[in-house]
Amino acid sequence: MLRQISLGTVGLVVGGILSVIGFAAYAGDNATLNLVGFFYGIPILLGGLALKSAELKPVPYSQPLSPEVLALREQQATSTQNQIRKDVTRYRYGQEAHLDSSLEYLGLSPTDEERPMLLAIREEATDGAYTLVLEFDSPLIDLAVWQKKQEKLDRFFGQDVKVVVSQPEEEQIEVALIAMPSREPEPVSNP
Repeated sequence: MLRQISLGTVGLVVGGILSVIGFAAYAGDNATLNLVGFFYGIPILLGGLALKSAELKPVPYSQPLSPEVLALREQQATSTQNQIRKDVTRYRYGQEAHLDSSLEYLGLSPTDEERPMLLAIREEATDGAYTLVLEFDSPLIDLAVWQKKQEKLDRFFGQDVKVVVSQPEEEQIEVALIAMPSREPEPVSNP
């Protein structure tokens, strides 16, 4: 719940209210409230403005989450899938784009202008396995470049996640992170 609240907006509202109280107290010759408004309200308001200017909004879901997929998530989702889902669906501060450092590490973001932008995510079942799908707008990096990075993508997301890259429409790339639950080793029978 708190991940969905913009700290910049909270700072603007609280700072704005305290600042207005401070100005009203100044006009009404109330020194105590005047100090609260000026010493707390204005700095909080400025902090809210700073956060708002550095704010990166959460990525939306492109499809509603079904109860079946939610149950699969709770049973099979890997820590990598959960971390990515939680990171991109909350407000971020001081970043230019979601997953920007990951894309840079993978060699999929040579410049800020060429960086694919995460538009939305969705969760689904793929052959009974929980899948987190990242939907990118990628006009300057085509499918062939993404496919050349397949081995690096597999290593980056871990051995318990299978990565499938596809192109549903021109200039759009989908990266499906499919949970691959680790299998228990077969017991060795003694003859």
